[in-house]
Amino acid sequence: MLNRLVHKLAWLRRTSLVSSGLWLLALGACGRERQGEPARNNTAYDQLLKTLYRNTVPLMQPAQLAATLQAKPGGVVLLDTRTPEEYRISHLQGARFVDFGTFEKAEFRDVPRDRPVVVYCSVGYRSERVGERLRALGFRDVRNLYGGIFQWVNDGYPVFNAQGRTDEVHPYSVLWSPWLKKGRKVYE
Repeated sequence: MLNRLVHKLAWLRRTSLVSSGLWLLALGACGRERQGEPARNNTAYDQLLKTLYRNTVPLMQPAQLAATLQAKPGGVVLLDTRTPEEYRISHLQGARFVDFGTFEKAEFRDVPRDRPVVVYCSVGYRSERVGERLRALGFRDVRNLYGGIFQWVNDGYPVFNAQGRTDEVHPYSVLWSPWLKKGRKVYE
């Protein structure tokens, strides 16, 4: 039943009914995992991400990124590709802001090309577009954070703002907010 719903939602996305947001509400109602199957790639959120991602930028799981950042702080360039308001509320520690509204014209000259780059947004859709741009500009090691900042926070990893560590997260919109399970939702 979940697979049928996911295929229907993909069809709705292609027919531009996505903008109504109704498919998000429908998908949220079927968030139970099937018995005996692993949690990852089986939740309603994982199914949603499958419909959103083009798979043009390799993914990095939050646990893998956290381990990488702990083992080698500064070894990865983190690019937050959300809006200024979302970034101000919270972001991953050390992340640089890239305005999604203007990234298509950006040359990213100030981004080191000798280090891996991890892009993220709320769920990974916008960051995948930025990752595509980086790859087109010749960046070789670009990854998209699986599930974005929502999955990062849902998995229990910290976020920060100008004052330090915070539990606040901008949920992008009311329609997207059900996917953020942890943290305090703050709209600006």
